[in-house]
Amino acid sequence: MSASRKLAVVCCLSLLLLLSGGAFQLKGTGNGTEAPAGFSTPTLSEDPGSKSVSNGLPMLPGETFGDDQATFEEEDGIDEGLGPVYNSRSCTDCHQNPVTGGGSQITELRIGHFDSKGKFVNPTITINGGLNTIPNRSLINDRSVCPEASERVPLTEYVRAFRMSLNVLGDGFVEAIDDNTLISIAAQQPGQSGGVIKGEYITVPVLEASGTTRVGRFGWKDQHGSLLSFSADAYLNEQGITSRLLPTDTTTVCKDPNIGDPEDHTDEIGMADIDHFASFIRGTMVPPVDATLMATPDAVAGQALFTTIGCATCHVTSITTAPTGTVINGGTFTVPDALGNKIIHPYSDFLLHDIGTGDGVVQNGPSDTGFKMRTAPLWGLRTHDRLMHDGFSGSREEAILRHGNEAKNARKAYLGLSNTQRSQLLTFLNAL
Repeated sequence: MSASRKLAVVCCLSLLLLLSGGAFQLKGTGNGTEAPAGFSTPTLSEDPGSKSVSNGLPMLPGETFGDDQATFEEEDGIDEGLGPVYNSRSCTDCHQNPVTGGGSQITELRIGHFDSKGKFVNPTITINGGLNTIPNRSLINDRSVCPEASERVPLTEYVRAFRMSLNVLGDGFVEAIDDNTLISIAAQQPGQSGGVIKGEYITVPVLEASGTTRVGRFGWKDQHGSLLSFSADAYLNEQGITSRLLPTDTTTVCKDPNIGDPEDHTDEIGMADIDHFASFIRGTMVPPVDATLMATPDAVAGQALFTTIGCATCHVTSITTAPTGTVINGGTFTVPDALGNKIIHPYSDFLLHDIGTGDGVVQNGPSDTGFKMRTAPLWGLRTHDRLMHDGFSGSREEAILRHGNEAKNARKAYLGLSNTQRSQLLTFLNAL
């Protein structure tokens, strides 16, 4: 077959893939319908959430998607339990670009050290001039409600790592992925890569269902498997606000003694803030592609190259969620029709991999996960100006070239492309 005919075949196949949702269908997931896509949660100063459109998630009596978003955007002060140590005053401080729920340029700082056996150790942080400590904590909060509670990095903690704030748009569909689907992806990867790629899944506690676990999928270390658990963790660690799931403050230095725990109370319809947070995230649409750019010949060719050189082994292009009615999260959530049996294109396997950029920090996983990070979902990539988990890569090509270890063959294949092919692959990425 001539080179020109080969290119024509590749382009035709890629166009078919694009029209069918942008990727191959993961075996064993059945037939589904495309998840709705759109940046449909604009951030408003007046009447927040009033112009937003959900994916059709059913609401409780008295609840609206707009109200959920307004709670997600609400700024808390010390009279609402903010602090004593915190990073932000609202969820949108970290999740807002280009609309409420998107990613951002905000980072958090993780620290620690290794013991004599090379095992990661969460440090003890001294505050208040040495009078108080925060034990077993790798997170350093950037803000506090008083000078006495301010945290500083101890000189003994030489592990220093930044983490970019993550996009949460479409994460309701991610939560609705069956555990066995992620386990199956992990099982297939060694065979697809000659044994080089071995994604790791971990099981983590479901906070709202005591004693139960689920395959982790949220956070850079897959430290959570449910959106309610994720919301409670963020409320405590990013805003310093306790809830029924995590009712103990990080520290009580400068805490108002008149504010009891948990600080997150239920409203008139029986929902606490963390419930509204989780409901908002579950109701968001998946990030859309730039349809005009994606339909260009360069993007179509670049999409084919993305799979050909091995990127799609980890950045899985198509996954179908669990069927409607599936009970997940330890029996606390039933997948509704709005989230069930939906085809999504996250460009991630939501597994942990060692690609040579890990920071050593361990969260909710075994010690071998220290230098592994969750595969970054690439949906919405065109809205990001700082890439990789630490935000240290400023361009798509720079991020690709940082891939090593499990991703070494994909990087080598990228370097073997012609200049035209590289441009085509980057055009595809810029359309995501």
